[in-house]
Amino acid sequence: MEGKKRLGPIRKKGMGLFMLMAVIMALIGVQLWGIGDSVVTMVTYNMRDWGLSFGESGTVPRGNADAEELKKLNSYYVAPTEEKIIYLTFDAGYESGQTEQILDALKKHEVPAAFFLVGHYMESCPDLVRRMAKEGHVVANHTMHHPNMSQLKDRAAFEKELTDLEALYYEITGEEMKKFYRPPEGKFSETNLKMAQELGYTTCFWSLAYADWDQNAQPSREEAFHKLLGRIHPGAIVLLHSTSATNAAIMDELITRYKEMGYTFGSLTDLQK
Repeated sequence: MEGKKRLGPIRKKGMGLFMLMAVIMALIGVQLWGIGDSVVTMVTYNMRDWGLSFGESGTVPRGNADAEELKKLNSYYVAPTEEKIIYLTFDAGYESGQTEQILDALKKHEVPAAFFLVGHYMESCPDLVRRMAKEGHVVANHTMHHPNMSQLKDRAAFEKELTDLEALYYEITGEEMKKFYRPPEGKFSETNLKMAQELGYTTCFWSLAYADWDQNAQPSREEAFHKLLGRIHPGAIVLLHSTSATNAAIMDELITRYKEMGYTFGSLTDLQK
């Protein structure tokens, strides 16, 4: 009994600390989200890293922001359709010599894609940018300098990252850039999405991606097909990196196998209709 009496204040103190921590966590927005195959703890402060939690094969994964809530901000991670339509998108900050092979495969199969580019890519590879545009692909905004946009609370700074790239694209192609935006590294906040919307942009996250970005640790063909075929679903916005040697090597066969599964390919412009 004496032992229990002595532990009483300790238990109360411990419970008080627990409640305090719970309040602090609620205030700063600690959340658990599935990213790829893992679960991580994230402190948001109104900032988030885009993440997905996958269910059964062929089903739409759950994002860490609701699709209907995102739509109110003109933002998407999956197209609102039950038809077997998918959207191929590529991110690129630099050219690694793989893009021409990817473009060749897209041209062979008459498949539209979207390329989210940064300023360095456009400045260093204007011929490839012109080819993308000429062959009917969407050349989209991945910002001028690829910063963490969720940290840019100043409207002018946020806008400049987008409009500077727009100006560079116009200088290269003589055309206005289509207004699709992808936050670098998937880092975003509700404030960012609102600012992008006010600037006329559709924000595009993704519902399928895999670890293809590291030049020194490229996935095998088997790994790539396992993820990209096993997790495909209606309305999928597929994120790939055009710097990936694996992606370049499998693109022709990947498109063929998607078609054999009954999928067709749409353009992100469908989201703006």
